[in-house]
Amino acid sequence: MPYQVWNGPMPTTAAQQAVATGTTIKTMLQLATPSTRQIQLLSWGFTADDAPGADGVIELLQTDVAATVTAHVSAGVQNLDPNGPASLLTLGSSATGYTATAEGTPTASRVFDAVSLDSVAGNSSLTYAWQWMPDERPIVAASRFLRVRATTPTTGIDLRCWVCFQEVG
Repeated sequence: MPYQVWNGPMPTTAAQQAVATGTTIKTMLQLATPSTRQIQLLSWGFTADDAPGADGVIELLQTDVAATVTAHVSAGVQNLDPNGPASLLTLGSSATGYTATAEGTPTASRVFDAVSLDSVAGNSSLTYAWQWMPDERPIVAASRFLRVRATTPTTGIDLRCWVCFQEVG
């Protein structure tokens, strides 16, 4: 079953909210795998409202340490099949959530993708989406954290990001 999660509360009467990046490295979205499951990444992406004040980077990586985040609710991890089961991702402020207030100190990480954002408007796209081929899809190990991190060193920007994944035994 494929699932999708965004870096913010799910929209109701308003549009999908953007989250400010800040001016240092910041986890924008974090997914915590349970001890019993891995996740296989299908696609991911982001949209920035503006170019950063200095060149920045948006990265997708697995870490061994959680950031402190605003906890997602179960409705925020959407099954793309309306009749499918709820995700088994671990929810909580040191688990699945968005807009980190503390990064933690990862000692082991695996980078799955990294995208440069040019500070000059128009030099790089402010929208990015990547879909892996079936035999190239990264797997995030059980009891690990998938993070979308943004580094915009001089000027924070508003960012919307998402990850689409499936749970695997």
